[in-house]
Amino acid sequence: MIDKKKNIKRSNIIQLFLGIVILLLVNIIAGFIFTRFDLTAEKRYSLAPATKKMLKGLRDEVLFKVYLEGDLPPGFRRLANETKEMLDEFRAYSNNVQYEFVDPSGNANPKERNDGYKLLVERGLQPTEIRVNKKGQASQLIIFPGVMVTYRTHEVPVQLVMSQLGQDADKALNNSVQSLEYNLASAIQKLVEPVKPQIAFIEGQGELSLPETQEAQNALSEFYTVERVTINHKINSIAIRLKGTSSDMLVNKYRAIIIAKPTKPFDEKDKFLIDQFIMRGGKVLWLLDPVFASMDSLQKYNSTMGLVNNINLEDMLFNYGARLNTNLVMDKIAMPIPVKTGQIGDQPQFEFFPWYYFPVLTPIIPHPIVNGLNAIKTEFISSVDTVQVEGVKKTILLTTSPYSRTVNAPVYIDLEILKKPAEENQYNKGPQPVAVLLEGKFISSFLYRIPPELAGNKDLQFLPNSHKPTKMIVVGDGDIIKNQFHLTQGYSLPLGYDQYTRQTFGNKDFLLNAMNYLCDDSGLITVRSREITLRMLDATKVESQRLFWQILNVLLPLILILIFGFIKLRIRARRYSRPTT
Repeated sequence: MIDKKKNIKRSNIIQLFLGIVILLLVNIIAGFIFTRFDLTAEKRYSLAPATKKMLKGLRDEVLFKVYLEGDLPPGFRRLANETKEMLDEFRAYSNNVQYEFVDPSGNANPKERNDGYKLLVERGLQPTEIRVNKKGQASQLIIFPGVMVTYRTHEVPVQLVMSQLGQDADKALNNSVQSLEYNLASAIQKLVEPVKPQIAFIEGQGELSLPETQEAQNALSEFYTVERVTINHKINSIAIRLKGTSSDMLVNKYRAIIIAKPTKPFDEKDKFLIDQFIMRGGKVLWLLDPVFASMDSLQKYNSTMGLVNNINLEDMLFNYGARLNTNLVMDKIAMPIPVKTGQIGDQPQFEFFPWYYFPVLTPIIPHPIVNGLNAIKTEFISSVDTVQVEGVKKTILLTTSPYSRTVNAPVYIDLEILKKPAEENQYNKGPQPVAVLLEGKFISSFLYRIPPELAGNKDLQFLPNSHKPTKMIVVGDGDIIKNQFHLTQGYSLPLGYDQYTRQTFGNKDFLLNAMNYLCDDSGLITVRSREITLRMLDATKVESQRLFWQILNVLLPLILILIFGFIKLRIRARRYSRPTT
């Protein structure tokens, strides 16, 4: 009996010793081989390769100051927890990532607290005011759901809440969680990027002016060096010649160009230079109006004509894989505009009516450019079709609502349509594509038709096709990046803000995402396509079955413990009631 006890004791000691040795070996191996396991269905805790590469390349400390601390509502508390978990993931790949959570409302002094609010607004964080109920009393709570990211002497603000017009709070929260990795990682990239890529707005054919695109340029300037260029038949307008090579090779001066609402036709020489820019790997954001219509005439005469806008780009786009239709899309889901309905004394009276020629686009395509974006406002937009081109991938980015129709130019446009409701049988053509992404290797639009005046010019270094894949986006509305101006003081308003409805639409984010996708060589923008399923309880069942589940959660553990204790007692009673020999 004694020998048996000694053997058991020796066996236990050996097992303990082996366990300690194995544990030490695992820790030593883990110090040399880093790995993490993500068992969630959507891999929500697995960072994208581009994010990992960027984090591992950090040379100095990046500080995230998160303003989600204190007594927060459950939804924002979840966002805070998700943010902390994401930053912990960042720290797992870089020791240079540090973070702290701050309560902006933690200061008991009202004046100092308000001064802190003003400072955060000046630094770029926007407050959110929500109504909360505590012990039956309603109160207003100001929170700043954002992060200030600091690297060396620079900082950038990051808004964490991603919402869409008409979207419920749970869905908005889910969009915010989905966008966490991209928003935080892109902030780091913006800070550590040593040289901003160059992009350019093309001028010379009646494109949108600098004041009309001022807010677009301001937004793009955070990521890029933005210039305005007139091609005017000059090779060096969008290309430079590398000296020191045998043939003085031509390379693009800009990573991408933007062609925003030209109203005059391009000549063949400028088209040729744009085509060769694309063949050398350049990216293009085409924002074009195939039909010209003016709100100025409508405001003055209550009517206008929508006429075909001949800009002489149709053949190029068709060759690349897109066709701009000379029509206008009318949609029941549209921007409201103020219409004078009467006058009281000297004061005109206005009412808002949905203007069917101004569709509001709600992005539903699961693509990084539009995933989670707010609704986008448009003006006199046209549909865009895709054309079968070998080697070119087409992705529809934006469509109108199912309650749409198209009218071909020339078309008579009259405010009288606002006086009668839209007929259901007319707005039943389904979603109309209005923005398309083209990716791949393109064939030159001038492969068999180089202009005679250019054919003998060896300095042009004609390329028949793009040697490496490139991208372009075609949108059937030039006004999508046009900012409004204040009605009385005349200064430019933020891109996407509508001063009549006082709503902010997603036009700015669409522009930034589109340009980031075109110019992003790291692949970080693809993180925005991550889908995280929001597994919420059924609110109706929770309310109707609340008492049942409360009782079950309280009593079931107690019943299980009692059953387990009873079984344990029976086993012990049977074991020790046996007669010993």
